Amino acid sequence: MRETLRRRLGDRIAFDAGTLALYTTDASNYRHAPVGVMRPRTVDDVVAAVAAAREAGVPLIARGGGTSIAGNATGPGLVLDLSRYLSGVKEIDGRLARVAPGTVLDDLQAAAAPHGLRFGPDPSTHSRCTIGGMIGNNSCGSHSVAWGRTAENLESMEVLLYDGTRMTVGPTSRAELDRRAELPGTEGRVFRELRELLDGNLALLRTELPSWSRRVSGYGLEHLLPENGCNVARALVGSEGTCVTVLDATLRLVDLPKHKVLAVFGFASDIDAADAVPEILRWSPLTVEGLDIELVEPVHGERDLPPGRAWLLVELAGEEPGQAGESAEGLARALDDRLTGHAVSTDVAAQRRLWRIREEGSGLATRTQDGSEAWPGWEDAAVPPERLGAYLREFKTLMARHGKKTVVYGHYGEGCLHMRIDFDLLSRPGVAAFRSFLEDAADLVVAHGGSLSGEHGDGQSRSELLPRMYSPEMMRLFGRFKAIFDPAGMMNPGVLVDPRPLDADLRVRRAPAAIESVTMLGYPHDHGSFGEAMRRCVGVGKCRNTGGGGVMCPSYRVTREERHSTRGRAHLLAEMINGELITDGWRSGEVREALDLCLSCKGCLSDCPVDVDMATYKAEFYHQHYRGRVRPASHYSMGWLPLWLRLSALLPGVAPGMIKRLAPMLKRVGGIAPERDLPALASRPFTRYRRDLRPRDVARPLLLWPDTFDNYFTPGVLQAATEVLTAAGYDVVLPDKPVCCGLTWVSTGQLGAARRVLRRTLSVLRPFLEAGYEVVGLEPSCTALFRGDLGHLMPGDATAELLASRTRTFAEVLAGTELPLRDLDVEAITQVHCHQHAVLGFAADENLMARAGVRNSTLDSGCCGLAGNFGFEAGHYEVSMACAEDRLLPAIREAGPATVVVSDGFSCRTQIAQAGERSALHLAEVVRNALEH
Repeated sequence: MRETLRRRLGDRIAFDAGTLALYTTDASNYRHAPVGVMRPRTVDDVVAAVAAAREAGVPLIARGGGTSIAGNATGPGLVLDLSRYLSGVKEIDGRLARVAPGTVLDDLQAAAAPHGLRFGPDPSTHSRCTIGGMIGNNSCGSHSVAWGRTAENLESMEVLLYDGTRMTVGPTSRAELDRRAELPGTEGRVFRELRELLDGNLALLRTELPSWSRRVSGYGLEHLLPENGCNVARALVGSEGTCVTVLDATLRLVDLPKHKVLAVFGFASDIDAADAVPEILRWSPLTVEGLDIELVEPVHGERDLPPGRAWLLVELAGEEPGQAGESAEGLARALDDRLTGHAVSTDVAAQRRLWRIREEGSGLATRTQDGSEAWPGWEDAAVPPERLGAYLREFKTLMARHGKKTVVYGHYGEGCLHMRIDFDLLSRPGVAAFRSFLEDAADLVVAHGGSLSGEHGDGQSRSELLPRMYSPEMMRLFGRFKAIFDPAGMMNPGVLVDPRPLDADLRVRRAPAAIESVTMLGYPHDHGSFGEAMRRCVGVGKCRNTGGGGVMCPSYRVTREERHSTRGRAHLLAEMINGELITDGWRSGEVREALDLCLSCKGCLSDCPVDVDMATYKAEFYHQHYRGRVRPASHYSMGWLPLWLRLSALLPGVAPGMIKRLAPMLKRVGGIAPERDLPALASRPFTRYRRDLRPRDVARPLLLWPDTFDNYFTPGVLQAATEVLTAAGYDVVLPDKPVCCGLTWVSTGQLGAARRVLRRTLSVLRPFLEAGYEVVGLEPSCTALFRGDLGHLMPGDATAELLASRTRTFAEVLAGTELPLRDLDVEAITQVHCHQHAVLGFAADENLMARAGVRNSTLDSGCCGLAGNFGFEAGHYEVSMACAEDRLLPAIREAGPATVVVSDGFSCRTQIAQAGERSALHLAEVVRNALEH
């Protein structure tokens, strides 16, 4: 089969183990190794791929963003990734938009907004899901209570059948149906058989396929009814790639609301919230979304919520200013005796935080509060809204009977509940219990007149259960419908019709002893298990966001390659554990190649809903991969940089000039990008010329951490901090011996050396910590290592735990202190170091700048691209600068010439300077300028 595909498609198709491994799964529990992967650039490529698959006898699996939760976009065939190139809004004409199938929803919304329009359905994956995928699953989202599912918002499509036939489908009058039924070839056959299916089963279609909006399971054959316009395109929506490949889609757009508010209603329980839904629906809301206390507490979201243990987020619209707010207060009065509190939010930032919790629920819910793992499988069943309370009561009884736990949230306004359940998918008894639960849950939802799927589709997760929801006659019609378009049964086989078992092909695996037993890091949040850490990524794909804010994932934003996303790397590591496609374990070249462009920025640690920490996994992999082998030159030059700098300090008057003269040779030998300038060494390190800060008897001691970068390159930063801290009443003290956090060894995966360095450092710091000293750090990457990675590197070490608890940022130490500051009266923009964003937080810094009269704007500019050693390594320069050009450098260029640029990270300041924009200041330097002398 592969030879035939290779002969027909050439280098447009990939069979290498690394690429296949990237596409073995989606966001579901299931795994299938593809035969090959193709990322078509044009519609002609899609046609060629289908022709080649037909000749080779290979099944076809069309894929968008790969965020399908039910196993809809994974299978043992030729995978067509339509998201990489086949995208774009082709035209907007009135209220119609014509788009390519790989178009990301947010890109469509951005194109529609200037026209005062938007696409109604908006699933939580809107920043990376594609229109083709939404059509495949019949996606809904939070606003479907007002604007319907994808099916109701689709006008027509151009589609491709497995036999190579291309045709346009949409609303079809009886005359048009008869006309097309007379056409020759496949198109005529399709319309004849559709006419026969429709004419012979009108009563069955009308009685068994209700018009209730969240019936997503099965095929949407109700759209073939004459009273529904016999819209063949809409009947194909939700067919999950089992019938046709979408080449082009024409969508209906809706008006953007003129005015809207977000009302938040608190309830004593999720059941009370469910019981209130029918009353809320009378007020014609745009959304009715539910949150549970167990989803909110881990991210401290309760600060934006009224009292309660469950909440409904109800968005209301109005034609006039104030009208939506009046409706919200009227609804609150109508619900008064049911509520524990309510609020009408006008704070955009608070609304954004609440919507983030709701949108990231599928990730947040994958770890329960006790740290156990939870999985999809029964994540989007739906019942009519008036049945929601009764269903939820019985569902909780079912959960208790099966001994399961979950967090419930979702689209309460349409009776669709999302959840992740703590299934045991690692043992045979656990998998048997998984099957038993799904069967019982299916019977329960059917008893309440509901649908097994309310928006994610059936996939492998629920297709086997469809006979519990539909009559044998309807199941036969589903089979006929698929056969009309795909008589060979080669379009995404095993889904909807002739389904695979729901408990087969599970991707969840334990790491083999050969991998688990040798790991170096502690994985304290994953019960000490590397394998469990690798199961964190469930594929929701937020790392594929290229248009929104946040840090994750800088390399993907530049290359748009799946292997350079956090998810892609996590999948490759998981496949390394699996051992079928990636067979050489820690020595894998495929994994090494994918990790090469990981900046170790830790953006995923904070931005990923499941806290994937790719920087840590990269360090572990590099440690194992290069164990006993020669490493890249940059690992020796930059990984051991603290040692080389200490040696250079032995020649204080000579080393800076010598390094400058020898820079070309040093870069060549050290594996450093030739495009880079080596940072200039200071004439003397801070620890040399401030020997007066060595330990002594003082009243209010504070240990200043002399990080390698500021100590040897920018000692003025340490000096500025010393002046400010002294003015605040602290007695600044330096360690009495050389210290290092080991960061450069960690980032290059030299974990043995890093641990030795840290042991020495902890022995130096122990007396200070035991005497009650706090430690203040100026370089965010070092401070974040103490507060975060130290637990991985030194698990169970009492001194390490004490250091983590005593480490503060510069701004945190100064919070609440009396500090004599004048009003600087300046504008500033701040680039937050990625590790500070991920681990430390920035609120204290913003407060300190406000105290100094700095009108600061904190940039949402992502990673600077230098990222420690990354941007200095040979071969990384272009990606490094492209990361900076993504958002950071344009924001600096847009700032006024008098605007101060602030950045605490040495890497960030270096990148800004080497880009030729301007010099950035450390916060300590800014505050020192505000000291009253």
